[in-house]
Amino acid sequence: MSDTTKSRVLRTAVQVDGETASYLTVEQDGPAVLLLHGTYWSRVWLPVLGRLAEAGLRPIAVDLPGLGRSGGELTPDTATVPALADWVARFTSALKLSEPTAVAGHDIGGAVAQHLLTHGRLEVSRLALVNSVLYDSWPAPHVARFRGPASTAEDVLAARRKAVTASLAGAATEQRIADYVDPWTDARVRRSWMALAGAADSRYTLELVPALQRSMTPKLLIWGEDDAHEKVEYAERFAAEIPHTTLIRIPDADHIPTENAPGRIASALIDFLTA
Repeated sequence: MSDTTKSRVLRTAVQVDGETASYLTVEQDGPAVLLLHGTYWSRVWLPVLGRLAEAGLRPIAVDLPGLGRSGGELTPDTATVPALADWVARFTSALKLSEPTAVAGHDIGGAVAQHLLTHGRLEVSRLALVNSVLYDSWPAPHVARFRGPASTAEDVLAARRKAVTASLAGAATEQRIADYVDPWTDARVRRSWMALAGAADSRYTLELVPALQRSMTPKLLIWGEDDAHEKVEYAERFAAEIPHTTLIRIPDADHIPTENAPGRIASALIDFLTA
């Protein structure tokens, strides 16, 4: 990735529901690629944005409401997968994105992407999932423990730092961990994250399986093989059961493989999205 492209990655915003929806992008002409995060934020996509742009794509990595750098605050009702999918559709409308649109999702963002595909909230041309929740793989224990009333927003910061460190695996550095954890220093974001954890429910992906099996849309799975929670076995099952699906395994990578192998993941996305 050239230094020029790196410098063109910028953070900007649009208004959705009266609140700021923040997103990372490279502003240029080209087919849009909508990039969705889950229990982290748009930072998970930063390592591949410039490479996608160099291939002529227009990457858009949005922060879901109340998370990352976006305004607002999630509630138990607005943090469900269907509600987030509706919000993403309103976000794309605010950007005036033309459809059909390619969508990629990481973690719970992958559940939102699957919902967008199967429920027609957005006309999805291609679906890519990176260490996404699938079937009944979620919520992971370190997320599920925040569903109970005993948890507090103050617990979130330390727990997120621990989770980030594990998920980055060999790519973890003190600076990178600090970058990832920074949004959770805001109490509003911590409360939103707890709402997201509280709304996490595998029924939202299990109920999509019949529609996914009927879907003719091309699908790509990119998987860090060392993920202890979103295990590669789930991806293998998905690739075997869901038509028009290709699985690419990333060795020596954990839950955020974009940090471990950005070049390989960007190349796989580019090949898939520009085919």
